[in-house]
Amino acid sequence: MSITDDVEHWIGAAEYLEHDGRRFAYWSAGQGRPLLLVHGYPTSSWDWCRVWDALATSHRLVACDMLGFGLSDKPPSGYSIRGQTDLQQALLDRLGIHDFDAVVHDYGVSVGQEMLARKNSGSGFAGLGRIAFLNGGLFPEQHRMVPIQKLGISPFGFLVGLLMNRQRFGAAFSEVFGPETQPTAQELDEHWRFISHNNGHRLMHKLLHYIADRREHRERWVGALQNSRVPIKLICGGADPVSGRHMFDHFRELVPGAEAVCLDDIGHYPQLEAPSRVLAEVVPFLE
Repeated sequence: MSITDDVEHWIGAAEYLEHDGRRFAYWSAGQGRPLLLVHGYPTSSWDWCRVWDALATSHRLVACDMLGFGLSDKPPSGYSIRGQTDLQQALLDRLGIHDFDAVVHDYGVSVGQEMLARKNSGSGFAGLGRIAFLNGGLFPEQHRMVPIQKLGISPFGFLVGLLMNRQRFGAAFSEVFGPETQPTAQELDEHWRFISHNNGHRLMHKLLHYIADRREHRERWVGALQNSRVPIKLICGGADPVSGRHMFDHFRELVPGAEAVCLDDIGHYPQLEAPSRVLAEVVPFLE
């Protein structure tokens, strides 16, 4: 039985890591060259459920719920992309992994850019071999916030936590999917379960720190793409209103030497909306 057969099985398969005084859930499966999967906001490593089994046939998969997400600890403060990147390094160290590839999405693309920056400077992640980026704010000037994000970073951001519930989450989440690849009610329930675990939905505005982080570290993180010492590839859902075709075109302009493909009818979560098409792009790239 696969650990992605249902949410209960996935939760039961979680292992735990202590890092920097916090407890983090992580998963590992498969054999082959290690592949690190880094999830997005506001969800969790369950984001990879539809590609997990296929990737595990040729790779040793590793994924964790980052601080504030999923089954991991959700403190009232202390969030940063650099801290989340440190967590990825701690997880790899825990598992004795040095050489690896990565696939990153949404919030995770900033973690991926910070990993690349450390690789480029020789300050960390020396074993990073290849990295594939799915939809995410690679360029802060191209990130188009949805209304809930605009509210979340405003002085009234606390209202997001106070007002958020399953219904509002479902409506907001569905807006970033493609028109023909909308999430089902069951899928929304599953993601909400991880978001609301340990009252995490009350902290959703705190996790939006990454928007300011991207602006502050724009030169470092865009430079990491432009000066990458490893092969990189963008797989973009073009119908995504947040980081879709406009972001893809900007990537092609600023990082012309990298591989890039746009799935025009797919939204912000390609790995959930079109898993077979994502696998068709990711697997050959990693090989």
